Amino acid sequence: MSSTRFTQATRRELNARQAETVEKVVAAAQRELREVGFDDMTVRTVAQRAGVAPATAYTYFASKNHLIAEIFWRRLAERPRLEETLTSPLGRVVGVFDDLADFLAHDQVLAAATTSALLGTDPDVRQLRLMIGNEINERIAQALGDSASPRVLDALTLAWSGAMLQAGMGHAEYARLGERLAGVAKLVLGTGE
Repeated sequence: MSSTRFTQATRRELNARQAETVEKVVAAAQRELREVGFDDMTVRTVAQRAGVAPATAYTYFASKNHLIAEIFWRRLAERPRLEETLTSPLGRVVGVFDDLADFLAHDQVLAAATTSALLGTDPDVRQLRLMIGNEINERIAQALGDSASPRVLDALTLAWSGAMLQAGMGHAEYARLGERLAGVAKLVLGTGE
């Protein structure tokens, strides 16, 4: 995916200099999250790591929840959608769930931080939460195909959200989410026990 995709911060267009600053802050936030964790991360410490003033970082990111949601959104949006090589809707849905579970399992620190961050109430987090939800929903809908019922899509989307929340709270393993969601997909699509 080209870097021009992210020439906007949530709800605002950026010139080249602003986009470069945002990229520096996002990169610093990713390093900060890996090194100190979500609880100890602040917008101020991210700004310091990025070499910008805290006020500059706050110009683009209202909170650490906003930063984490932005990182997650970027990583998700950059992830290619699965090719439709499987012929059955179930196979395609399981493929989407496996891919998303793999995405979370490979960066569990970000995944757990995202669970907390997406519960934030500031307008930028709400906007990113909608964007992330729409992207997940579209991936599942595409896998189901045109003939899928809205209720089936809703059930599978809710299963995904619940699985992510359970893993983020430590009640499920990220590595097993794909397997567990495949079982749910089989039940919902009427091909499982």
